[in-house]
Amino acid sequence: MSGFDSFNTDFYQTSYSIDDQAQAYNSQHKCSADKSPGGFVSPGMMPPQQPYTGQIYQPTQTYTPTSPQSVYGSSFEDEPPLLEELGINFDHIWQKTLTVLHPLKAADGSIMNETDLTGPMVFCLAFGATLLLAGKIQFGYVYGISAIGCLGMYCLLNLMSMTGVSFGCVASVLGYCLLPMIILSSFGILFSLQGMFGVVITALIIGWCSFSASKIFISALAMDGQQLLVAYPCALLYGVFALISVF
Repeated sequence: MSGFDSFNTDFYQTSYSIDDQAQAYNSQHKCSADKSPGGFVSPGMMPPQQPYTGQIYQPTQTYTPTSPQSVYGSSFEDEPPLLEELGINFDHIWQKTLTVLHPLKAADGSIMNETDLTGPMVFCLAFGATLLLAGKIQFGYVYGISAIGCLGMYCLLNLMSMTGVSFGCVASVLGYCLLPMIILSSFGILFSLQGMFGVVITALIIGWCSFSASKIFISALAMDGQQLLVAYPCALLYGVFALISVF
């Protein structure tokens, strides 16, 4: 045991002390500070910082908020109604209906030249519904004959007129002029149209539809003096609808 103590004492004997370690650290730190570009500056020698005088979460005076009107260009009150944006104008629909119901009334060419298919779709459905009440399920024939007739009139009017016409305008005019044919099919619900009275009523209705359609086409396309030429193919088209109503 005494031998171990003497070995331990001999192992830790050295001339190095803690004071020598402190002096070596100070001299090394001083040399590294002298080699730095700006040197070491004590906190007391640093210039004082300017305090922040602004307001937190407060925008400066240079910010000018923009209104929604300047972003979108116009207010919501100035926008047109949704039905008008979709092309559904009840005023024009009513004027076109009155033009068809009054064959001798002058047609407004600016209104009749619009592509409005709302009224024609309603009148086609009403015509098919009245045929259905009479026991005739003819919806396919109504839409098929309408499509073929509109295509034929479109080609014919583009050959006859100088300005030309769109397919939607032709379909709109022929659809609105189908309104008297609804009256004929409504009569077929109450009584038979295969007698003499039915023949007279059918002839009057065909003349009414063709005269109204030709009047509108003449006013919209500026085809003066050609109403009879336009009324003849219209009478052939509405004659087919009349045959469906009678038989």
